[in-house]
Amino acid sequence: MVCLGNICRSPLAHGILEHMADEQGLDWEVDSAGTGNWHVGEGPDRRSTRTAREHGIDISKQICRQFNTSDFDEFDWIFVMDKNNLSDVLAKASNQEDKEKVKLLLGDKIVPDPYYDDKQFEPVFKMIEEGCQVIIKQLSNDIY
Repeated sequence: MVCLGNICRSPLAHGILEHMADEQGLDWEVDSAGTGNWHVGEGPDRRSTRTAREHGIDISKQICRQFNTSDFDEFDWIFVMDKNNLSDVLAKASNQEDKEKVKLLLGDKIVPDPYYDDKQFEPVFKMIEEGCQVIIKQLSNDIY
């Protein structure tokens, strides 16, 4: 899961997908990163942590990191939150196989960044939750 700073959207997506996979008994490794390096080593934004906690998901122990090219080797799929994240991640791909791993989390829609509006954290959570439900369904049935 990748967003800009790895403090709002991608930690939520990481926590939500990990939680859903665990509930389904899926042995998936889920992680998150940011395209930027501003928050490396920090925890998620308190508003993301609070919103996740209100839904029974603990993301407080996640540590922000920056996306790097080794992630293409480490992960089967890389889900990004918006088109800027998409182009930033694709720019680091070294081949077509890497590029094919990268998808927008919501198909053709973006997940807006809630950083500047406290009221957007809950709607963003819901959007990500719906996207993660689709991922669980599609990957469980090998649809991608």
